[in-house]
Amino acid sequence: MENFVNELLPFNCFCIFDYIHSKQEKMSFELPKLPYAYDALEPHIDARTMEIHHSKHHNGYTTNLNNAIAGTDLEGKSIEDILNACTDMPAVRNNGGGYWNHSLFWSIMSPNGGGTPSGDLGSAIDSAFGSFSNFKDEFTKAAGTRFGSGWAWLCVVDGKLEVCSTANQDNPKMNIGCAGTPILGLDVWEHAYYLNYQNRRPDYINAFFNVINWEQVATNFSDAK
Repeated sequence: MENFVNELLPFNCFCIFDYIHSKQEKMSFELPKLPYAYDALEPHIDARTMEIHHSKHHNGYTTNLNNAIAGTDLEGKSIEDILNACTDMPAVRNNGGGYWNHSLFWSIMSPNGGGTPSGDLGSAIDSAFGSFSNFKDEFTKAAGTRFGSGWAWLCVVDGKLEVCSTANQDNPKMNIGCAGTPILGLDVWEHAYYLNYQNRRPDYINAFFNVINWEQVATNFSDAK
């Protein structure tokens, strides 16, 4: 009997390991690493805010998204497919949006950011808004007038640029409030700025323009056209 059990044990272990591995593969969403240090965007965005925002808030959305889709048909799908299909599921909508929105947010900021875009993106901004200054005013208005928590976006819609905003963790990929492919987004939840700016959201919005990574935004624009 002991020999029989010993013969089965390796097989059973492999089955268990395969099962665990398959479950881990399906739990595919992980907190992305930042491409810069927490203090790299100072003085415009402070290190403590960045640390809490990334390691607590974004990490929470990531964990809660994985929990919300575990054991469902959504497990293993791309985040884009999930956002397109699940706006009627609050836990998936809120945490999936939070996961995707923040992943974009970190990527379009840089300690070497700021300035104005050039090339095709610069031309597209001039064409859509008349000038970069006009774009900045429109984006600032969208971010500043978003009541409560939400996001401001620069999107590609049918090859052209538009500015809009969404509430909470919604985004244009959900076709709620506005549509298109976001190439630039600004988080105007208070957790994104309150430690440094308190209730001065306009100051935070203005500071954001000093850290925008226009090279990455230009890449996003090219991919979205």
